Formats: sequence, C-alpha cells, structure tokens
Amino acid sequence: MTRAARVNAMTPGNGSAGATWHSTLRRERLRTSDGTTIAYEVVGSGKKTLLLANGLGGRLYSLEPIVEEFWREYRIITWDYRGLFESDNPQSIRRLQVVHHVEDAREILDAEHVDRAVLFGWSMGVQIALDFAASYPTRVAGLILMNGTYGRVFSSSFQPFFPIPGLPKWLHGVSELLQARPEIADALAVLARVTEWPTVALMFITAGPKTLELRPVLRRYFKDCLGPSFRSYMRLFQELDAHSAYHLLPEITAPALIISGRLDFLTPAYQSDEMARRMPNAERLSITRASHFALLERSEVVLGAMRRFLANRVRDEGGAQP
Repeated sequence: MTRAARVNAMTPGNGSAGATWHSTLRRERLRTSDGTTIAYEVVGSGKKTLLLANGLGGRLYSLEPIVEEFWREYRIITWDYRGLFESDNPQSIRRLQVVHHVEDAREILDAEHVDRAVLFGWSMGVQIALDFAASYPTRVAGLILMNGTYGRVFSSSFQPFFPIPGLPKWLHGVSELLQARPEIADALAVLARVTEWPTVALMFITAGPKTLELRPVLRRYFKDCLGPSFRSYMRLFQELDAHSAYHLLPEITAPALIISGRLDFLTPAYQSDEMARRMPNAERLSITRASHFALLERSEVVLGAMRRFLANRVRDEGGAQP
C-alpha cells in the first residue's frame, strides 16, 4: 500500500476564533492493496477522529453541517467510494462490493495513522459502518447511523409502509438495463433531474423555508449522482442489495446512535427500528418531520443528538497509532 502525492495540502488551523474548516482541508490519493486509487479528504484540527461514510452519490458538502459543528474537536475523514467521482474504478466490477469499501476505509485509517475512530454512516454508509464495526471492532469507538439499513436495500427502498412483492427483481432489471445500454442510461440521467422537484416539495414539509437555502446543495447532489459515475452508481445500488449485516447486528457491541426520519421513503424508519432492536448497545432517535436528508432538514436536532452521544456514550477513542 502506498500513498500517492498529496493534493492541495494546507497547514491545519488551530481552531482559533475566525478560523474555518476550509483552512484545514487536505485532499489525498491512496493506492490500495488491490491497486485501486481512492480519493479522500481530511478536515479538522482535533486529536480524535470521525470517519464519515457518505451516502451513495454523496460528497463532503452533503455532510457539511457535521464538519462545521465538529472540525475543531475532531479530525474528520471522508472518501469517494471506488467507482465514483475522483476515485478510480477497480480492475474488476466485482470489486465494488461492500466489503471492498470497508477495506478502503481501513486502509485510509492506516495511512492516516488512526488506530480508533467514531464512524458516522449515512444511507449507503450505514451498511459500510456496520460491516466495518463487525470486522474491526477494536477500531470503532462508536457508531452514528443515519437514514440507512443493515442491507437488502431493494427489499425496502421506495416501500415506506410494507414490502411490495416483485419490486426487488424489477429494480435489479432496471439497473442491469441501464448498465447494458449506456445511451438509455445517459438519457435517463438527464430526465431524472426532474426528481429534484419532488424532493424540494417534500422538503417544504420537513424543513419549511429552510428548503430554499438547501436547493443549491440538492442540485449539486443530483448532478453528482446523475453525472459521469451514473453507471457505477447503479451497480453499487445492486451491491447494496446483495449485502446484509443483519446476522451481525447482535455481535456489534460498540455504542451506537441510530437516527432516521419518519418520512424517509428510500430507507424507511422501520429498518432503523430493527437495527436498534438487534444491536445490544444502541439508542434510537426518530425524527417525525424528516426524510432521507434529515441532517440537512433538521440539523439542529441531529447535531444536538450527536454531541450528546459523543460526550456521554463513546468509548475512549485512543488517538493515533504510534
């Protein structure tokens, strides 16, 4: 494993008044053990580490409320999943499974000399965080799991109240068609941008006038999801359905805070209820007026719960490796 040349490295700030997290930003590229180069970012000036496993299609800006809140206390690390954005595609498409993202996370922590971290997962990141915690329990000081599930996403996605028979096979069929027919995928990616408007409409219910401030973030998120990485995005969606950590939940003993929105149709709240029921050291926060974007819609509620959890429940983070 070797780390490639540092990109746009800056001297970390000291958290003094007037400083911003932007002054601490480092962009790195890591060549992992299977030869795939992963792009990741490091922000913050704290001694403790918070590893952010983003949603499918998400980048640092989608988690900016967390960065703004905790950059003085934590070193915050996040990465572009293999196959997306600035990270390379692996040599084999089979190496887009959840286990490979888990190993990317471990290698990033190794490269940054981090022995123990708090893991935050949003959406896809919940499955990665759960699998990481089951695979490397001594390296996890705590888990914050938001708007996600333990796996088999096609069995619950777009099914907010009860499973719909046949829908998982249909979703696989659509994903495979879009991967096999790039011209259809490209046309659909353009057409799918109209889904920004229903999302904005729902956000008026959950976030009220704040929705107008969030529109630029949503627009960028949809542009990223439907951009050049769209076909890898569809394959990753299938890999999330192929993965399940359900049988591992009772073995994950790290303190956990599980957050969901009751209006989340992509990863319905009953999935979070099930995780909290099976995990021995989990607490649950259900936000009535929140969707899949709970962090953006109800940031004051989410950040307040995170701060209490980090102060009162998280194990000793230990610090960096010698």
